[in-house]
Amino acid sequence: MNRQPAIGNIRIEDYDYPLPEERIAKYPLPERDASKLLVLKNSNITQNSFRNISAHLPSGSLLVFNETRVIQARLLFSKETGARIEIFCLQPLWPQADFQLAFQQKQKVRWKCLVGNSKRWKSGKLRMNIPYDGANILLEAERISRTDEGSEIEFSWTGGLSFGEILELTGHTPIPPYLKRESEDSDKNRYQTVYARQEGSVAAPTAGLHFTERVFNDLKKKGIEDARLSLHVGAGTFKPVVASDVREHVMHYERVAVKRSTLERIIAFLPDKVIAVGTTSVRTLESLYWHALKVMNQNAPLNETHIRQWDPYDHQKPLPDAKIVLTALLEKMNRQRLEYLQGSTQLMILPGYDYKIVKGMVTNFHQPKSTLLLLVSAFIGERWKEVYQFALEHDFRFLSYGDSCLFLKED
Repeated sequence: MNRQPAIGNIRIEDYDYPLPEERIAKYPLPERDASKLLVLKNSNITQNSFRNISAHLPSGSLLVFNETRVIQARLLFSKETGARIEIFCLQPLWPQADFQLAFQQKQKVRWKCLVGNSKRWKSGKLRMNIPYDGANILLEAERISRTDEGSEIEFSWTGGLSFGEILELTGHTPIPPYLKRESEDSDKNRYQTVYARQEGSVAAPTAGLHFTERVFNDLKKKGIEDARLSLHVGAGTFKPVVASDVREHVMHYERVAVKRSTLERIIAFLPDKVIAVGTTSVRTLESLYWHALKVMNQNAPLNETHIRQWDPYDHQKPLPDAKIVLTALLEKMNRQRLEYLQGSTQLMILPGYDYKIVKGMVTNFHQPKSTLLLLVSAFIGERWKEVYQFALEHDFRFLSYGDSCLFLKED
C-alpha cells in the first residue's frame, strides 16, 4: 500500500491543460539554441531566444547540469516468423546493478527490460547478426523471468566487444512515445546534451538540449558558473498520473551521483544563487538536502543515499537551512575521504513542497497531468496556468524537443 504524505488532497484534474497534437515538437530545431525562451521573473512573463538566456540570469549564479548520457536502449529483434520484438533496456541487474560495469561486460549481462510485442515471444532465444569490421557478431536475448514491471533478459554475444559498444552499434535512441514516430539517425545526436558524460539514461534531461558552446561562452562572460551531477533518467519519467488523488501515485526510483567538488560549489552559492537545469537536476539537488539531513540527524549511511517518495513530508518544521546541513555532510565526506555520494531517489515534489536549495530552474514544457508539471507548480504556484497559456498563445513548441522556460524565485 502506498503511504500518503501529510499534505492535503491534490487532484490531478487541476493540473490539466489543452495540448493540441500540432503543438508537440516532433523534431528539434536545426540549431539547438534557436529555441524560444519564456522567462518568469519579477512577476512578469516575457519571451526571448534561448541563446540570450545569459541576459536573464542573475550575475554570480551557479547553473547545475545533469551530465547523464542517453544510451541506445531499444534493441529490435526479428523472429524467423517475421514478428518484430522490441527490447527496451531499463537498468542492469547482473553482474551488478551498475551501469558502468554492465557496459564494460564482454560476453554476458542481465538487464531489467520492457518487451514490446511480448506475446509473440513465448520461449527460446532471439538472435541478431550485427555486421562489424568485416565479420558478424551474434547477439542473443533470453527471457529469464517476468514481473508486472518488466522482464529479466540475459544478453550474450560473440566478438569481444563490450555491451556498451553493442548498444552503440545496433541500439536505437529511446525517443519519447508521445512523438509517435520511429527514431532516426539524427536523434542519436540531438536527443543528447552537448555535455553528456555519464551513460545510464533511457530519456534525455531535455532542458539541457538547448545549450551550445555559444551559450556557455556567454554565461562565462557574465560570470555565471556551472556544476555537474548525474541522475540517470528512467522510463518512469513518462509514467502518467492515473490516480485522481496524486498521493496515490507511486513515483519511480532513479540513480543519482554527486561529486564532493560539486557539493562544495553548491554550498558556496547558497542560499539564493543555485539554478537547476532541468527537473532531474531539481530532484537531485532537493534529494541532496534530505540525504544530508538524514546523515546529520540519524547517522544514516554516507555513501549510499536512498530518498523515498514522501521523506520530505515527514519532518516537523522548522528545518535547518540548506547551508547548515550540506556543510555537515561535506565535513563528514572530507573526514571519510569520500569523493562521491551515490544512491537513488524516489522524491515526488508536489504543490506545497518547500524548496530547500533550488532558487531558479530551466525547464521545458511538460505533459498535462504529469509529475513534472506538479514539480513546476510547486515552484511557481498557480502561475503555471498563466505561463502555459502564454506559451500556447505565442506559438511555443512543447515537450522534449520543444521550447524552454526560465523560472526565478522571487524574494
